[in-house]
Amino acid sequence: MDRIDLFRIFTRVIDTTSFTRAADLLGLPRSSVSAAIAELEGRVGARLLHRTTRKVSPTNDGLALYERCLRVIADVEETEGLFRRGAKPAGTLRVDVPGRIGRLIVAPALPSFFKEYPGIDVTLGVTDRAVDLIGESIDCVLRVGSLTDSGLIARSVGELSLINVASSGYLAEHGVPYDVEDLKTHWAVNYASPTTGRVEPWEWIDDGVLQTLRMRSRVTVNGAEAYIACCLADLGLIQIPAYDVRNYLNSGQLIDVLPNHRAEPLPMTLLYSHRRHLTHRVKVFVDWLMALLEREIL
Repeated sequence: MDRIDLFRIFTRVIDTTSFTRAADLLGLPRSSVSAAIAELEGRVGARLLHRTTRKVSPTNDGLALYERCLRVIADVEETEGLFRRGAKPAGTLRVDVPGRIGRLIVAPALPSFFKEYPGIDVTLGVTDRAVDLIGESIDCVLRVGSLTDSGLIARSVGELSLINVASSGYLAEHGVPYDVEDLKTHWAVNYASPTTGRVEPWEWIDDGVLQTLRMRSRVTVNGAEAYIACCLADLGLIQIPAYDVRNYLNSGQLIDVLPNHRAEPLPMTLLYSHRRHLTHRVKVFVDWLMALLEREIL
């Protein structure tokens, strides 16, 4: 087998900690992946992986080779892209962004990206869960909110402002809240984290201090689409990024309330791994996405 292919298989096994998952992602039989690792270990004359029934992990020699393989793979892909399609980067990118940002912001703008970089294909994941960037072999991820990942490169995009909104029908029935004290007699649509299941309380900043309140609620959702839909159905107030409901605000279906008592802005961050081995196609996409978000959201 070609050395570069061996390197690609080896790094994918380490990234996924599994022969089976690596085989699935590479579209190869598991036996081929096992044979490739055995061949690579024979070529370098060292044991590269610790194997158990549940997990695969690199040995010290395996870790050292892993870093070198990443550099070699990135250099080869970059070189192939330059000579195959002129000076433009080429290849497939796997990207994941929050659902509403993907549908409202990224997807409509992709034609402009493809026009500038016709050699790049994009596999766009849109989900509100925290995907495993390494395990799922994703090149870059846009996260909204605090980060829990370690070992990843984080590039700050900016802060996403949140507003409080309710439907015109809800306000007609329950009245308009003018102060946070009024919230005790109002209803909210609860939002539960799709990753942890934790229900987020109502939040606002008072003299620089974060305040929270558990409001009455008749419905709990774990996705932005359902969150907005329940608000439009007159089921209660929600806290949402302004870009997310821009059209509904313009049409009068949703009303901005309590403008002086808003939640703390959410950080937006782009995550990717191995800065030293970042391919040209990832670099140009990250720069394009940063400019898009700054123009459309921030």
